[in-house]
Amino acid sequence: MAAKLRLFSVRELEDMFIPILRKCNSTRALKTIHAQMEKFSLLQSSFLVTKMLEICDKNGEIDYAILLFRKVRKPNIFLYNAMIRAYTHKSMYVMAMNVYKSMLGNSLQQIFPDRYTYPFVIRSCGGLLNVWCGKQVHGHVCKFGLMGHSMIENSLLDMYVKCDAMADARILFDEMPERDVISWNSLISAYMKLGQVRTARALFELIPNKTIVSWTTMISGYAKNGCFSDALDVFRRMQMIGMQPDWISLVAVLPACAQLGALELGKWIHFYAEKKSFLRKTNVCNALIEMYTKCGSVNQALQVFDKMRERDVISWSSMIAGLAHHGRGHEAIELFHEMEKAHIEPNEITFIGLLSACGHVGLLDEGLKYFDLMQNAYNMEPGVEHYGCLVDLLGRTGQIDRALKLIRGMKMKADSAIWGSLLSSCRTYRDLETAVIAIQHLLELEPDDTGNLVLLANIYADLGKWDEVSRMRKFIRSKSMKRTPGCSSIEVNSVVQEFISGDDLKPFCKDVFQILCVLNLHQIKRNNDRIEGILDE
Repeated sequence: MAAKLRLFSVRELEDMFIPILRKCNSTRALKTIHAQMEKFSLLQSSFLVTKMLEICDKNGEIDYAILLFRKVRKPNIFLYNAMIRAYTHKSMYVMAMNVYKSMLGNSLQQIFPDRYTYPFVIRSCGGLLNVWCGKQVHGHVCKFGLMGHSMIENSLLDMYVKCDAMADARILFDEMPERDVISWNSLISAYMKLGQVRTARALFELIPNKTIVSWTTMISGYAKNGCFSDALDVFRRMQMIGMQPDWISLVAVLPACAQLGALELGKWIHFYAEKKSFLRKTNVCNALIEMYTKCGSVNQALQVFDKMRERDVISWSSMIAGLAHHGRGHEAIELFHEMEKAHIEPNEITFIGLLSACGHVGLLDEGLKYFDLMQNAYNMEPGVEHYGCLVDLLGRTGQIDRALKLIRGMKMKADSAIWGSLLSSCRTYRDLETAVIAIQHLLELEPDDTGNLVLLANIYADLGKWDEVSRMRKFIRSKSMKRTPGCSSIEVNSVVQEFISGDDLKPFCKDVFQILCVLNLHQIKRNNDRIEGILDE
């Protein structure tokens, strides 16, 4: 058989091996084919080795791919492209660039890069966050006359965005003869990441044919920038034009529902997700759990959690945190034990929820145990949030001195939340000495927040030190400090309306004030009737 095969030309042998390589899926099978090819001296065939590299790339066998590539004395453009692509897929960007330089320096063969070379070379520049290298490659693209290919231009756009070169990205975008959905979405997403939501919105309105990805990019960007009402508005507008949400857009909008307390809309999304079989997606269920817990519907969150086919660490952590925040600390701890039995390794977020659960129900010993567990059993360094939970737990249980000692022994600087928690505990237990220490740090961290000074004044009042109360009030007035008004929200017909004290800018304010006046008159009349009834008796 071997003797007969030697009578075939190289081209005929290549044609025989190509179908075999196309059917090959495993590295083991590839090595068998490799042995046969070496027997017939076919390892200098760039055509066949390119196919072998593609199999290595698919299976993640980068070392095997390097071995094959280096044995070829005269690689062609297809083999160079395959090697660059394999390096890029393994995030070996420096090696990918070295192959590209080798290709350009191959003066003997006069190999020129093509439109399949540059998307991966440009991606490597972006991966290295090297904008100067990217600009050089951009110049090469122009030199070889490859501008105008959407894949290359989108790769350049993505590279500039990753390197925070937004001016270059915008120039490139404006000069593109044809922009596809990827071009628009890349730039919109970049502006959203920079917090330039108005620029992103203006660009979004110019998109000629908006896809579900375009709408989802806007919803997600608004939610991440804290513009939750805008996220819901875009979500509703998307539905009004007949665009059906996919599971990714649901995951994007649910955090906005959670932050605004838009429970009715969240319930509709739950119903829709169930109807479209999106509840099979773990990410959708995780977002629903967070939404329900933040909207106060812990039992519905538990129902979603119990029905999940697969639970990841986010599922368990979200449910533990949800139970903790609603004072169901014992259930949260029990759920953590179930998590351990399910062999799901907890992360830092899990322990924040767990420590918070201990704080809400005053389980000091358990909280200290879990704080040690995360360090000794799971090799996690406590962050400022973990210390904050433990300070809160110590403060709630009256261990003010231990809480202060813990803060002073922290490896990082305590933030305003930790000192604020300690100050709140000082009021509960009337610890003036520690309260003064806490307020000194808070004045450095939050000099314009009067809430901390008001809290200290209340501690003085609780202790009957009225001279100090008067002094604190004068100090607040002398600094011309204003307390930030609280914000309330209400959901009516799936629309969330926000109010602050003295807010008269809403279009329906007059109607609201009129109804409040009517209610006030009814209350006055009712009180008068009660007084008259008492006098008659």
